[in-house]
Amino acid sequence: MDVDNLNYLNGENSMDFHKVVMVGIGGVGKSALTLQFIYEEFVENYEPNNAENYRKKVVLDGEEVQINVLDTAGQQDYGAVQDNYFRNSEGFLCVFSITDLDSFEATADFREQILKVKEDENVPFLLVGNKLDLEDERQVSVEAAKNRAYQWNVNYVETSAKTKAHVDKAFFDLMREIKARKMKEKLELFE
Repeated sequence: MDVDNLNYLNGENSMDFHKVVMVGIGGVGKSALTLQFIYEEFVENYEPNNAENYRKKVVLDGEEVQINVLDTAGQQDYGAVQDNYFRNSEGFLCVFSITDLDSFEATADFREQILKVKEDENVPFLLVGNKLDLEDERQVSVEAAKNRAYQWNVNYVETSAKTKAHVDKAFFDLMREIKARKMKEKLELFE
C-alpha cells in the first residue's frame, strides 16, 4: 500500500476538503467569481498580481466541507509554478468570458496543460462561461461552449460574478465531482 493510500485510511486526504484551481486568461472574471463565492461580494475593478488562496466552509449535500480555491490571477505562464498548482489540485474551474472569443479559444490550452500535468482525462473539471450579465455583448454561443464541454466530457455552466447567477452552482458542481472521485478512489483501495 502506497503513502497516498495510507493517507486515505488515516483520514489525511479528507473527503471534506476540496482543492480547486481557477484557470483562464486575464480579464475573464476568475477573481470576481472567487470573491463572489467566498465573500458574496462583487469587486468591479480588481487587479490581482499574484495567485491567492481562499478557504470557505460550506454545506455540500448535508455535509460540512471546506473548499480551498486557488485564484491563479497574474500567473498565466506555463512554468513550473503553474504545473505545481495543477499537480496539487483536485479540480479545475476553467473560465472564459462569453464576451471574448479569444478567452474561449484559450480554454483549450489550459485543458491541454492540465491533462499533461495530471495525466488523467477524467480529472474533475468544469467549463465556465462568465459575464452572463453582458448577454448583449456575447461572442461565444451557448452551443459552441456546450459542444466543447461535450467533446471534453465535462459539464458547462454560465455564470455572472456581478449578479451572482449560477456562481454557487459552478463551485458546488465541481465539489460534487471531486467528492465522487474521492469516493471512487477510496472504494478502489478495498477491492
